[in-house]
Amino acid sequence: MRRDLLLDTPSGRLHGQLALPDKPKGLVLLPRPHRVEVDDAVGTTFQQNGYAVLAMELLSAREMQFADATQDVARLTRRLTDILDLIRDDGDMERLPCAIHARDELVPAAVRVAAQRDRQVLALCVCDGLIDRAGVQALELLTAPLLMLFLAAEENSSQAWQRALKYLSCPLEARRLTADDNPAVPAVQWFAQRLPGAATS
Repeated sequence: MRRDLLLDTPSGRLHGQLALPDKPKGLVLLPRPHRVEVDDAVGTTFQQNGYAVLAMELLSAREMQFADATQDVARLTRRLTDILDLIRDDGDMERLPCAIHARDELVPAAVRVAAQRDRQVLALCVCDGLIDRAGVQALELLTAPLLMLFLAAEENSSQAWQRALKYLSCPLEARRLTADDNPAVPAVQWFAQRLPGAATS
């Protein structure tokens, strides 16, 4: 089943797409800055492995006109919180164990919201991005198992990871991928081990 979703904000509507297979193992939230696509390589991989996928944009077209729009961690965190509220109140998604797969500029906000919603976000995979921008409090409070992926030779992300490590106490793992690797593949394995029932569904 496919559904289009809308989330109203003061700056305009945010659009999302939900792909819902029969008997899903869980729900993977794929936040995007703008212009979502549930059938990109990452989303398709999760679907092929039996996961429901919600791809949702966090910024409106008007907000994306500003060059620093993706650097506002507080606003992106609020948007992710609103999306988790939507999931919690949606009949198709509310009972599914939820994980987040985020990358680049959205990583700090994903960590913050996972720390705040520790009963709802049960696993987290992030790709590159400056994870330490989530802030010390969020890093210390994070309990969701965290998989950190480094794509190609991204040194800034590696340095941010090293800065964040001393504050993290959640189950965690870091892996470096090649430029040709699909970051959803290790995430599928991670979520299968961490989401209730996913490994046996």
